[in-house]
This record gives sequence, C-alpha cells and structure tokens, in this order.
Amino acid sequence: MHIIRFDSLRPAPWRNGGGTTREVASFPAGAVDFDWRISIADVTAAGDFSSFPGVDRILTVIEGELMVVIVDGEEHAMEQYRPFRFSGDSATSCALPVGDTRDLNVMTRRGAFKGFLSIVELSKKRAHPVFDDQFALLLKGNAVVTAGGEEATLGPLDTVRGDDPAPEVLGRGFLAVITLEAVPT
Repeated sequence: MHIIRFDSLRPAPWRNGGGTTREVASFPAGAVDFDWRISIADVTAAGDFSSFPGVDRILTVIEGELMVVIVDGEEHAMEQYRPFRFSGDSATSCALPVGDTRDLNVMTRRGAFKGFLSIVELSKKRAHPVFDDQFALLLKGNAVVTAGGEEATLGPLDTVRGDDPAPEVLGRGFLAVITLEAVPT
C-alpha cells in the first residue's frame, strides 16, 4: 500500500513565482516536462497562473470559499469541490474575492494521458476501491484504507495510490478520486 502523507510534501514556488505548490505525484517523477502531475497549491494572492503549453489542467478548490478563474478573458466562479477543466496553453489568472484558497491540480500532457477527477462522499459501510490508474486524496473527514491485510489511517490531504488488488477506503468525509489514463498511440 502506497500512502503519500501531506505533511511530507515540501512547498515549491510556481514556475512564475506567483504562489507555492506541493507535488503529490508526477510521471516521470520530479520531471519539469511531466506526462502527468498531481499537486496542491496555496493561492494567497490574485494574479497570473503559470503557463503549461501542451498540458490539460483540472483545478478544484479544496479549501476556501471561492476563486474566480479567468481563462482567455472569460470568468469562471470556482466553488469548493467543483472540478474545472481548462488548457494550460490559455492565458489564465485568478481573483480571490473572499480570501485565500487551496487547490487540487491535475495536469496531463495532451496526447499522452487524459485526467479525470471526481469528488466522492465516503461511507463507513461501503468501501471505495482505488484502482491501479487512480489516486485518492482525502479532502475532509477521516478514513481508513485497507489492502492486502494492512490497514492505515488517512489524515486530511493524505493520498493513497491505487494498486492491484485495489486498496479500499472507508470513512466519513470527502475523497478526490483522480484517474490517469494513457492515451493509445
């Protein structure tokens, strides 16, 4: 069972220096020109997003009330737990009308991978499996993950990487489930 603890993730500056991010996972690991990347960003000031040509992005506000994302001049009100897909090629900026936010970002290299993100409400009675092309990040609440006879507790913003057989998550709260599918060539 592979668990990525949020407390172990070190903040790094954005490409444009406008904020900080914590990389949860990427492929190839740590590469500047990744095929996919999952990260958590702290947004404490309005301003421009970093450019990621050739990359498709999914952004979800996971802490804070509201972020207004401006993509190629068009405003999009981003409320908590509502994924928004846009191109990393686009001129993108944000406004923070009610304060700081923390955001979950899923980025995939166009033509290599396709990313999907869904928000799932956890149950103590029905386990949620995490398959080998998935990551599950605990957004809020408490949860236990089991796999191969092992059991571990997930804290807020901890992530379990899917495997075969699939780890299972039980608990109360909300889980972000990220699926990364290779694009057939």
